[in-house]
Amino acid sequence: MKCEPSAYTIERLAKDKVTGWEGVRNYQARNFMRDEMQVGDGVLFYASNADPSGVTGIAEIVRAGYPDPFAFKKGHAYYDEGSRKDAPTWYTVDVGFVETFPSIVPLEVLKRTPGLEQMMVTRKGSRLSVQPVTKAEFDIVRKLGKTS
Repeated sequence: MKCEPSAYTIERLAKDKVTGWEGVRNYQARNFMRDEMQVGDGVLFYASNADPSGVTGIAEIVRAGYPDPFAFKKGHAYYDEGSRKDAPTWYTVDVGFVETFPSIVPLEVLKRTPGLEQMMVTRKGSRLSVQPVTKAEFDIVRKLGKTS
């Protein structure tokens, strides 16, 4: 899951313990959250548009996909007048803090690490804020993070 540091960080998640991942307004990313993320799934917390961009730690899904409550809140930045409670357009998940890496695992390291060649974030033009990773990719990045 990617997030700009100006919006939210792994350090803030460590303080908050749990947060909703609201505001995702891309259908493919929404589908990942709504259909695929399950309680207990690991999350690579990725700082995008950072210096450097990269994985800063680990979180986990603590609540599977549910309608994004802010889509129904008139006046909120994430309000969507087309989304209805009986037929929601947008979904969110809740993520819980697991660990912060000693230092960031930069995108450039991910790109040159064997086993991560097919990881979505390492591919040119991959901009989704929510991207699936395989267990093998997750394990490689976690190992990189613990040794960074």
